[in-house]
Amino acid sequence: MPIWLHVTLIVFIVYFIISILLYYLQDYFLFKPEKLPADFQFLYENQVVEEYHLTTRDGAVLNGLHFKVEKPIGVVLYLKGNSKSIKGWGKFAIDFTRLNYDVIMVDYRGFGKSTGKRSQKAIKRDLQFVYDEIKKRVAEKHIILYGRSLGSGFAAKLASMNTPKMLILDAPYYSLTKVTGRYMPFMPLSVILKYPMPTYKWLKYVTCPIHIIHGTKDKLIPFKTSVKLSQIKPKITRLYPVIGGGHKNMNTFESYHEILNNIIRSKPIEIDLNTTSIGVVHASKK
Repeated sequence: MPIWLHVTLIVFIVYFIISILLYYLQDYFLFKPEKLPADFQFLYENQVVEEYHLTTRDGAVLNGLHFKVEKPIGVVLYLKGNSKSIKGWGKFAIDFTRLNYDVIMVDYRGFGKSTGKRSQKAIKRDLQFVYDEIKKRVAEKHIILYGRSLGSGFAAKLASMNTPKMLILDAPYYSLTKVTGRYMPFMPLSVILKYPMPTYKWLKYVTCPIHIIHGTKDKLIPFKTSVKLSQIKPKITRLYPVIGGGHKNMNTFESYHEILNNIIRSKPIEIDLNTTSIGVVHASKK
C-alpha cells in the first residue's frame, strides 16, 4: 500500500472515531448540570418562593421555583443557561420581582432535582408543558419569556409557538451548530450534533416584540451574533448592547439593569412616520 494511501486511511479512521466520540459525549460538553438531593431546601433572602414538581407524559419530573410578589402584573418564565441548577440561578429572580413580576424557573432534565432522559425534543416538550401550566393561571399578554445563553434558543422556540407579551434574549446564539463550529470547524456538526438549536429559524415565526441584550466583549458568543439575529425580524426587534459586558457578568453592569427596566416597564409608543424625516430625500448635485 502506498504511504500516502496508508496515511489517508489512518486520518480517516481517526476522524471517524472522533466523530463517534463527539456524538456520544456531546452531552458532557454542552451541559454542566448540578445534582441536588430530593430534600434540598431552597432559601433566598427577601424573596417569597414556592417549589413545585411537574410530571411529564413520559414520567419525568420537572423541578422548579415560583418567586412571588404581592400583586404581580405578570410572570416571567426564565430559561437558564447550561450550567449548575436553579439553586444558583434563583438569585437573578430579584431583577424581575423588583419590577413586580412573578418569576418561574425550571431545571432541565438531569439538572437539580429534575429527572428524565435529556434530548432537544424532550426539553422543548417539557418547556411547552410548563408554559401551558402558566397559561392556565395567567393570560399570555402578561407572560414574558426570558432566555439566557442556552435558554435563549428554547425561549425563541416557545415564543414561535405561542403569543407571549414579549421575548427577551440574553446573550443568544445563532445556533449551537455555529457556536461549536468555531471550536471544531472540520467536524461534521450538522450530522452529529444532537442539539443544533437553530435560534435563527425559530425567530422567523415569532410575532411578539423581541428584545436582545448582549455584552460587547462576550468571548463565548460574540456580540455580532445578536446583530445578525436582530436582522431576522427587524420591525419587531430591538438590540441593546451592554458596553464591556462579557458572557457571565452582565448582571454586574448598571446599564444591564437599566436596559431591563426600560424593556419591561416601557409602553410601546405609536409614531406617525409622516411627521418624521423618513420620507425626506437628500438633494443631489445636478
